[in-house]
Order: sequence, then C-alpha cells, then structure tokens
Amino acid sequence: MAEVLKKVDVVTVGAGWTGGIVAAELTKAGLNVLSLERGHMQSTENFNFIHDEWRYGINYGLMQDCSKDTVTFRHDPSGLALPYRKMGSFLLGNNVGGAGVHWNGWTFRFMPYDFEIQTLSKQRYGNKLGNDYTLQDWGVTYKDMEPYYDRFEKTCGVSGEPNPLAEKMGAFRSSPYPQEPLENTKMLKRFESAAKSSNLHTYRLPASNSKGGYTNPDGQDLAPCQYCAYCERFGCEYGAKASPLNTVIPKAMSTGKYTIRTYSNVTQILKKDGKVTGVKFVDTRTMKEYIQPADIVVLTSYMFNNAKLLMVSNIGEQYDPKTGKGTLGRNYCYQMNMGTTAFFDEQFNTFMGSGALGTTSDDFNGDNFDHSKEKFLHGAMIYSVQLGTRPIQSAPLPAGAPTWGAEFKKALNYNFTRAITVGGQGASLPHKNNYLSLDPTYKDAFGMPLLRLTYNFTDQDRALHKFITDKTAEVAKRMQGVKSIKKGAYLKDYSVVPYQSTHNTGGTTMGADRETSVVNTYLQHWDADNLFVVGAGNFQHNSGYNPTDTVGALAYRCAEGILKYHKSGKSLA
Repeated sequence: MAEVLKKVDVVTVGAGWTGGIVAAELTKAGLNVLSLERGHMQSTENFNFIHDEWRYGINYGLMQDCSKDTVTFRHDPSGLALPYRKMGSFLLGNNVGGAGVHWNGWTFRFMPYDFEIQTLSKQRYGNKLGNDYTLQDWGVTYKDMEPYYDRFEKTCGVSGEPNPLAEKMGAFRSSPYPQEPLENTKMLKRFESAAKSSNLHTYRLPASNSKGGYTNPDGQDLAPCQYCAYCERFGCEYGAKASPLNTVIPKAMSTGKYTIRTYSNVTQILKKDGKVTGVKFVDTRTMKEYIQPADIVVLTSYMFNNAKLLMVSNIGEQYDPKTGKGTLGRNYCYQMNMGTTAFFDEQFNTFMGSGALGTTSDDFNGDNFDHSKEKFLHGAMIYSVQLGTRPIQSAPLPAGAPTWGAEFKKALNYNFTRAITVGGQGASLPHKNNYLSLDPTYKDAFGMPLLRLTYNFTDQDRALHKFITDKTAEVAKRMQGVKSIKKGAYLKDYSVVPYQSTHNTGGTTMGADRETSVVNTYLQHWDADNLFVVGAGNFQHNSGYNPTDTVGALAYRCAEGILKYHKSGKSLA
C-alpha cells in the first residue's frame, strides 16, 4: 500500500533545466514546490575530478542506467523493436541537473520560420513534401517567444554576437547578448575566412560558457571559462558553464519554498474527474511506493520520460500512424550531422577549447535560401567549433592513412592537432511513421512498459544531408593551407549505435489546436488543466539549431502560465 504524503502546491517530475526554471519562478511567487528526481543530488563541488575521459566521455558516468530504464527502437511500424542497452546515438542525463549538466552550452534561438513552418512553407512552396510529412505550426510566433528567450539567455549569461542575417529572418532582439563572444582562435579565423570567401555570413556561436565573471538577474554567479576542453559529457568544476546547478536550482532553494527529493522514480500520474491529483513514485533505495498529492503537476523530465508517463497514465490519445488520429507520441524528430574534415601541415591548439567555442553561418538554414529546385525544406547551419580534442574520442585521419600498427600511431599523432572540421547540423521535419509509443514486450525495473521509438531518416533528410555535406566540402577546400579534405558519407538508415546528438524532440507537442497537439501554448495539457508538460517534446519539429535555448524559453513561458492558472483555476487556451 502506497504511503500518502503531505500535499504540496506544485510537484515537478525531474530537476533539470525545465524543473529548475519552473521551481525558481514559482517559489519566487510564494508557491511551495517539490521536485521528484530519480537520480542523486549533485553540485559544482562534485566535479573537481571530472577530467576523466574514460569514466565520463566513454563510459557515461553522468548518464542514465540503461539496465533500469531505456527505450526500444525500430525503423518502421512493421519492425521489431529492441532495447537500447548502451548509450550511443543520444545520451540521457541522470541526477539533479539532468542533461543541463553535461551539455555543451550552444544557445541558439529558433527562427521565426520555425514557429510558423507549416503556414510559411505552404505560402512559398505549396504542399512540397506531400501528406506523409506532418508539418505543424507551434501556436506561437517568434515575437511571442522573444521575451522568454531574453530571460533564459540572461540567466545563462550567454556570450555571443549578433547574427548578420537576423534582420532578413525577422529575428529581432530586445537586448544584446549579456556578454561578448568567447575568444577567437587561429583555427576559427581560418574557417571564417573560408566561409566568407564562399559568400557565407558568419558569426560566433552563442555560448552559455561565460566569457568573464557574470552575475545573472537572480544573483547567481558564473566564473570565466578556462577553455579546459571538458564540456560535453562532463560537469563544469569552474562553474563557468551555465547549468541548473549554478543558476535556477540554487535560486529556488534560496526561497525556502523548494525541496528536491532524490532517488524518487515517478511511475504514474494520478487523475480524477478531469484533474490530476498528484503522482505515484518509488523510492529506489527501499522500493517503497508513495503518493505525492499536489494542486498542480508539472512534467519536467527528459522528453522520452514525459511522453512515457502520459502513456502509462492513460492521459491523452495515443497517436496511430495508420489513421493519423491521436497526438500523444506524434511528430518525433531528431537531427542530422554532416561535415568535411580538412587536414594541414600547420598545427592548431585543438586540445584546448570550450563547449560552444565556434563560428557559424545560417545562409543555408531555415528558409534563408530558395528551396524551389530542391527536394527538401529547411536547412542547416554550417560551422566550425573548437571544443577541445581529447585523445580517446578524437582521432582525425585523412583518406588513405594507415589503420593499424606503427604507421597508424604515427598518423594519429601527426594529425591530432592538424585537422579542422567544417560541420553542419540539419533540421528534422516530422513524418507520419516517426513516433513514440509503449513497447508491448519490454519493461523497466519497476514493471512499466518501456517507451518505443519508431524512427528512420526520410527522403527529406537524405536530400538535405547531401546538399549541406557538399556545401561543407566547398568551404573546407577554401581554407588557407589545406593539404587534403575528407568529406563525410551521405546519409543512410538511422542507427542508435554512434553518437549523433541528444536533440530528441516531439511526442508531447504544443499548439493552438487540441486535434494536432498534446498541450496548449502555455504547455497546459488539453485533458487536465492542472497538468503541464515542459521540454523538447513540445517541439512540432526540430530546427537546424540546438534545442536548449528554446526549451528554456518555453519553461519560462510555462511558469508564467502556471502562475496565471494558480490564480484563475481556468484553462489558458
């Protein structure tokens, strides 16, 4: 029999970026908030010995234990799904702070085109992709989202500079970035020169890696980045990379109205008479069950888990690819990576870097170019970054290099600091056969069905990937001093084995119409107005940018909506 605990104003499932933002905003307004986190407590002090590539970069020391909970995967609705037993394509964070601890800090706003992609694409190109692609407007515009982007960027102390194509895109800013861009390096200048000679408009990556000492509007301090090269897959021991651990969570804690209960795995959302009443969870140390009553429930875990909890709790209608009916699990999207590596005789200090130290361009991103003659919509940014090459994970070799023995080692040693990659990150548009559902066979450690991922790259993806891959090769060839280039392979079927990105989106989509979305534009569930769902699952598609800035902005907008709901008790739609 589950023990019933004392009721709280708000309970969040998860304590990462979204849970931390919601908690900070609601506790500042006087509400009592409890976050249930299945991992353990951690803080910046836990990362003093984080420079261990084997433990964290290779063996995923900060990530979710796939033996306890994971997803199953198949390519299409007729296939057999099997469990994702080892981290590969994407890395699911664990513990307090979640993926916001091991992210790199790339902090891009989505384009105005992204939020109205169905309407704007149809106006310019008609039904170019056909009915199998389920493009959908988000129900908000860039203008609606801009204040929340501004809020998140000031929380993170983003270091950046204006996008030269911002005016063309209609992507205005109400204020400049809080800090100047990170250091420019010889390697990045080499890319910038080549990109400009290819008629690309370059700018520095917006980075949540602090250029200098910074105090955000909530009074939380960030230290200057040390360019140590240990950002992605690692926590920041300097407190220079903005994360929930050094921004929103300590702010919420300072109010005295916020509690995080760790080792608490939520298994069900409880519902009665059209409202949710709380959640059921298991203490993973004792396996004892508890019921946590709450006036408002907010799902703030990773997007896979948010969708799974709605499914196992029978809240919302499961998407059916055969009929197109239902919204829960619909419009799962990912991203594509492409690129070309250039090799030199000249050395670059590639062993130093920062999570978002780079230069990029948007000339072939979004709808910034004419797609009339192309077999795809949207696009990709073309960039080069200096994240810091680590010896196990980085082994650039030119075409024809030895792959075994002493000559192989010699080639590795020589090319380690003599390679620059021109990369691309492509948008992912929704397809009727890419979706999330519950697996009928496999269960997690608590007896609940695993989430099933049905996904493969589409013809749209392949056409976009080839187009941008060729563009990266054109830029790489133009770099001064280049000796040879190695162009990446064109896209084949999706695989969960090699790492690509932790940019999973969709499944709990937002919108202005309940027939095509799970939540409204304040992320309030259509079927229970005291239930809110926050995260990249709200995206109707994925852009050519990293998702975190948009996730943070949506969380601030959601928190504002929760406060409105707390006062009125009514739907915000």
